[in-house]
Amino acid sequence: MRLPLFSRLLAVLVLVTGGAALAQRRQLQSFQGEEMTQEERDTARSRPKYNINSYNRDIQIKEEPIPWKAIGLGVIAMLVAAPFAYRAYRGTTKEMSEANTFGVASSRGEVAEDEQA
Repeated sequence: MRLPLFSRLLAVLVLVTGGAALAQRRQLQSFQGEEMTQEERDTARSRPKYNINSYNRDIQIKEEPIPWKAIGLGVIAMLVAAPFAYRAYRGTTKEMSEANTFGVASSRGEVAEDEQA
């Protein structure tokens, strides 16, 4: 049984990328062979773990101020638009309830009109 061209291509691609990934793997240094004296261990522990120099100490992070004007303008815009939005909502729901032909409210009204006639 012969494999289709796509599966062969996929197998070759997996082998090539797997080999490339293994080739890029870095080997960790082995420190077991080296004996360190107690003084060397203490000096290694006392050194900073990160590269801290005087330039990093002098840098001050600028904090962005809170944009109170933009927040205030947004609140004012919402307060101005809220009554118009509420009025549009009420009008739309009123129109939808009047045009509703399927539902409990419209069927009750029709039954009541049919019974009276």
